[in-house]
Amino acid sequence: MIVRREFYIGGQWVAPAQARDCQVIDPSTEEPCAVISLGSKADTDRAVAAARAALPGWRATPPAERARLVARILDQYEARKQEFAGAISLEMGAPIDFALAEQAPCLPWHTSNFLRAFGRIEWIRPLGDHAPGAAIALEPIGVVGLITPWNWPVNQIALKAIPAMLAGCTCVLKPSEEAPLDAMLFAEFCHDAGIPPGVFNLVNGDGAGVGTQLSTHPDVEMISFTGSTRAGRAISKAAADTLKRVTLELGGKGANLLFADARPDAVRWSVARMMENSGQSCNAPSRLLVERPVYERVVAEAAALAAAVRVGPASEPGEHIGPVVNKRQWDQIQAYIQKGIDEGARLVAGGPGLPEGFNRGFYVKPTVFADVKPGMTIEREEIFGPVLSILPFDTEDEAIAIANDTPYGLTNYVQTEDRARANRLSRALVAGMIEMNGQPRGAGVFFGGVKQSGRAREGGIWGIEEFLEPKAISGYDFSPD
Repeated sequence: MIVRREFYIGGQWVAPAQARDCQVIDPSTEEPCAVISLGSKADTDRAVAAARAALPGWRATPPAERARLVARILDQYEARKQEFAGAISLEMGAPIDFALAEQAPCLPWHTSNFLRAFGRIEWIRPLGDHAPGAAIALEPIGVVGLITPWNWPVNQIALKAIPAMLAGCTCVLKPSEEAPLDAMLFAEFCHDAGIPPGVFNLVNGDGAGVGTQLSTHPDVEMISFTGSTRAGRAISKAAADTLKRVTLELGGKGANLLFADARPDAVRWSVARMMENSGQSCNAPSRLLVERPVYERVVAEAAALAAAVRVGPASEPGEHIGPVVNKRQWDQIQAYIQKGIDEGARLVAGGPGLPEGFNRGFYVKPTVFADVKPGMTIEREEIFGPVLSILPFDTEDEAIAIANDTPYGLTNYVQTEDRARANRLSRALVAGMIEMNGQPRGAGVFFGGVKQSGRAREGGIWGIEEFLEPKAISGYDFSPD
């Protein structure tokens, strides 16, 4: 049993103001694997005070020095990446090979991209030749609260803490209480890299406690949150009285438009991407829209591919999916599967209950529904599990209409070899990100959506700029000293 009750505040590990134990449950076994403490208002206030005290010195630190110190976090990761991946695997159920190959490497991937973008920032620049002496300066917004989820835990820490520190902000991180262990290791990385005391702080807690305390704190200038749309609304309301900046990366219900001329591996790619991380990704392509001439073939292929997806414990090596994160999530997914059946969708793979051979653990059968109709619950709502809905369409315009008829707008996908059609769709689909034909969006691009998916722009230069305030100055002398 791992016991980590302390918080990282002001450059040291400190005991909570009052004991409030919380068990971290291993979703593969349903057994406790760690004990942490949930913070109180006193802990939050202490962390914010430490961040506020460190802010003047950190914002005055030359950008090149901030970049040098942040880059040293990568050395700590390299020395302990096996341990880091193991923590992620244990706490949220990612199979260990997947945690090593995909989850843990989010830290060096994003950090390297941020450092590359950092060199392109103009901290002070002339407005233009038309306005002599007018300048625009970029300055850190101040103390920021970072609230991160359990599904891709270090991905979101990297997308928030790294650019915040590079920008010259000081921060307080509240990771998900479901997956706090990797965050505590990240705090150790920051400490051992030489990040000055108070620049990065960590207080474990739940959303109603530390999350709300950060959102309402008068000394916190910004909240960066990733999680559910429901929680995003609550944070926006809580933050309103202090008029702080709020950036939100929320849920999704990605449409994946597959045309008859799609590449041969398009169905395999679509199913694999949906089932990855046990379907617990906000950008999962959970609605597969298929052109009518190839619809039945795609349904049969998707069903066979899903049936072949292996489910197993997170500690077991190999290519399989693990459990979902907790009992609440498992129950919710089961309710959605039953709702799909009740509303008349055709179940072609998976279904309710535990997979064969399991009587413990929060495992879900990889599930595929065909003949899903627009407006069905499983077509409208984010399930956050390994459940794929397949819908037919006849025309391009119909596919666009179905795809856009959603409150979400995070990532949509296009599968067609017709380049002109792909370009049209990339502009017609309403989302913050469009991925075409399985191609990645590119190193250093942002991640973020529109509508009820939130409007954060995390990653690359956009992600750093989220933590900066532009200042307009007149009469600035740009001549050399």
